[in-house]
Amino acid sequence: LDGTLVDSAPDLMAAMNRLLARYGGGAVEPDGFRATVSKGSRAMLKMAFPALDTEARERLLPDFLALYASDVARHSRAYEGVPELLSALQVRGVPWAVVTNKPAALAHAVMAAMPWARSCATLVGGDTLPVKKPDPAPLRLACTTMAVTPTTCVYIGDDERDILAARACGMRSVAALWGYRDADEDPTQWGADLLAESPVELLRCERW
Repeated sequence: LDGTLVDSAPDLMAAMNRLLARYGGGAVEPDGFRATVSKGSRAMLKMAFPALDTEARERLLPDFLALYASDVARHSRAYEGVPELLSALQVRGVPWAVVTNKPAALAHAVMAAMPWARSCATLVGGDTLPVKKPDPAPLRLACTTMAVTPTTCVYIGDDERDILAARACGMRSVAALWGYRDADEDPTQWGADLLAESPVELLRCERW
């Protein structure tokens, strides 16, 4: 979802800056913050509050999530080419789903603000099961819900955990190079079946 279908960094950054302001801090550095988005809320808090220990940051987590939930999709937008890609899948009769480590309620809220998301077959959030990616169980649940087999599926993600989960599930994988990642991360080392520079590039793939 984040960093693959939707650029949600602006709203996450706004929530974090509001949390920082509450404690007398300044704004986060935009590029550095964006690079942590796919790593999850705890990574974002570590980036924004580097002087705090893990326990102190954990106490801030509910406040951060509440601030984000209060304004979850004001500035979030689909990446260029995403609506067209999903429309093409729908025309071809290919179902698609979202498997994200984002809490399900927040993921549903983001998706509800995106008109193109109505064709989504199912959504598995980071708290839907006791485990999350890179564990393959969430991907398997999505397949079960959609009545499809993993070997017929392609999983697209912008983090190494996505590729690891896909491989463990028996799915083919695409590394979304347009997503969020640190400058020192090398997607060519993740073992993805395909590296894609943009969603538009995937429109040209007749077969995976």
